[in-house]
Amino acid sequence: MELKMSDIAKMAGVSKAAVSFALNGKPGVSEETRKKIFKVIKEQGYEPLRKHKKGSVRKLASISLVIIQDRAGMMNRSYASLPFFDTLVSTLSQNVGGFGGQVQIVNLDIRHLRDDIANNKALKDSKAAIVLATDLNRHQVEVLNTQLRNVVFIDNYFENVAVDFVSIDNFQGAYQAGKYIAKKGYSRIGYVASNHIIFNFLQRRAGFRQAMKEANIKIPPEFVISLNPTELRGTLPDILKRKQNLPEAIFCEDDYMALRLLKELTRQGVKIPDDIAVMGFDDIFEDTMVTPKLTTVRVPITQIVMQAINQLQSKVAEHDWLPQKCFISTKLIKRESL
Repeated sequence: MELKMSDIAKMAGVSKAAVSFALNGKPGVSEETRKKIFKVIKEQGYEPLRKHKKGSVRKLASISLVIIQDRAGMMNRSYASLPFFDTLVSTLSQNVGGFGGQVQIVNLDIRHLRDDIANNKALKDSKAAIVLATDLNRHQVEVLNTQLRNVVFIDNYFENVAVDFVSIDNFQGAYQAGKYIAKKGYSRIGYVASNHIIFNFLQRRAGFRQAMKEANIKIPPEFVISLNPTELRGTLPDILKRKQNLPEAIFCEDDYMALRLLKELTRQGVKIPDDIAVMGFDDIFEDTMVTPKLTTVRVPITQIVMQAINQLQSKVAEHDWLPQKCFISTKLIKRESL
């Protein structure tokens, strides 16, 4: 028998109004009463998925945040130290926990997806999941979509896969960056690319290339540099160690690479932006902790999470829900490095 709010109220020995207040994160109930209500909810496996009024979005009691770990990718063993991850988890927890929901983090190995899913009882029982799909390819997305119930993928996108995606508009962000660099009058432009094949970065590459094409600027092969996208330390490529024939400005596919260049160039006595201008992508916290502060492209992580939650709630509530793909635009952040 499906439990109702009145059943939870009776089991907890409180009023139906108290249960409603607790589920919606509203004042009006004591902390002791709130804990009692959620204890009953947890014990009974109650899913408070409900509509308050016609046209409103129903809320979920719990969401699984699925992290796909890839030793060779962005989501490697140290993924939890990435700045965006902390924002992702805190935003998700605040919004789901606000009405008594819970967020469970599930780690899967990209090399053993099917086995890891089959052996994870909590994930199999989960009714809603958000997958951080940064390192996934098309086939892996399809595997997860068939194995999990009610799933939304974030931070990746494939045109030819009918699943729910919420992603950054990487093409638009890098295109905007390229147009800004060209407008500043730079013509000898370098490009720092990830040494790992990541779909997001391929989209950034395409957007920047389009901006250069429209500005009639060609990037010479020797000005294209490859770096690890998650390392802040390391020696500079040979091209940047010489004192002549250098690019005037360099765009990096993420802020880690940009900060690495900025720090090493400054250490060698190169003046930024006078000798070389540097621009990144992501707008991580460290960008404002260096001198000069890093010009970059802001990724709206909070908005991405909010959209994913809203999409997931609708997907669970509507039996006829069709997959929805959503792009969130980026914002140019002008600072002193360019």
